[in-house]
Amino acid sequence: MNGSGRNTMQSVVFHECGEPADVLRVEDRDAQKPQPGEVRVRMLASPVNPSDLMYIRGVYGKKPQLPATPGFEGVGVVEESGGGLLGKLIVGRRVAVLNGETGNWTESTCVPAKQAVPVPAEFSVEQSAMFFVNPATAYIMTQRVLKVPRGAWLLQTAAGSALGRMVIRLGKHFGFRTVNVVRRAEQAEELEGLGADAVIVFDPQQSSADELGEQLERQTGQPGVRFAIDPVGGAVAGSVVTCLGPEGRLLLYGTLSSEPVSFSPRALMTPGNSVEGFWLARYMAEQKLSGKLSIVGNVKKLIRAGVLTAEVGQTFPLAKVTDAVQAAETVGRDGKVLLKIAEG
Repeated sequence: MNGSGRNTMQSVVFHECGEPADVLRVEDRDAQKPQPGEVRVRMLASPVNPSDLMYIRGVYGKKPQLPATPGFEGVGVVEESGGGLLGKLIVGRRVAVLNGETGNWTESTCVPAKQAVPVPAEFSVEQSAMFFVNPATAYIMTQRVLKVPRGAWLLQTAAGSALGRMVIRLGKHFGFRTVNVVRRAEQAEELEGLGADAVIVFDPQQSSADELGEQLERQTGQPGVRFAIDPVGGAVAGSVVTCLGPEGRLLLYGTLSSEPVSFSPRALMTPGNSVEGFWLARYMAEQKLSGKLSIVGNVKKLIRAGVLTAEVGQTFPLAKVTDAVQAAETVGRDGKVLLKIAEG
């Protein structure tokens, strides 16, 4: 039974992988009872992230078991516990829902109690819905994996994204400098206004990797950087590899281009550089409980400080999910697209 007392609930469902606007449907489904160790959450809101769209297309690292409901993160209110101390403690609490199984684009969902993270009461519904994926990824990559020191340069591509803007603010907060690669010139002034130390406009279809390196040296005064992150892949990531200085490290955390990364092995061999993959779900699964609590605590502090906040663009009800996924892929949109599922 869902929060309104009905035995059915509305959920976004896809029965086959494909273009999100073509395969997503809103269907009535039976409301579920939480199993032992689970809680039932009445969902309030969930963002439309690139990982959600890749999951629907069937090209994400985790394959859907069809029919499936998308939505890896979101916020809701715990309304029922299936048993267990943790579940009972959070009944009635607003929680960020980390959901890789049952999906959050639904009126109600059941998840393990440990995947329902209480959020501070002063956080808005919108901010709570985007509490974890982008903030934790930005924080972990820069502070836990790369450990970018004060004064060092970090190069990032897709810098105009929600996560890219968080990285710029993290740089200001922790004292590292950011060189931000974007494809459109109109983004440069905006990012500089946010505190970007350097902005490079680069499109691999129009410019060479050598040109990216030349712009990098002009902007930073040095021929390469030790730290870089990239969610694009393809020719963009290949060009970034050539911009690494000695003992440089590039983290690949996305495949927005869907193209393979190509570069000469000597770009790694001679200077002792490395290219690594980063996937938040795997990283968190490898952490002990104390490590997870530390990450969540630091993310909360940085959101409170305004460092890891995200801008909200358009909001849509579940019934307009097709419009929502199309808006999420609009070039040049401002802010994250959000599904507003219920009031609360």
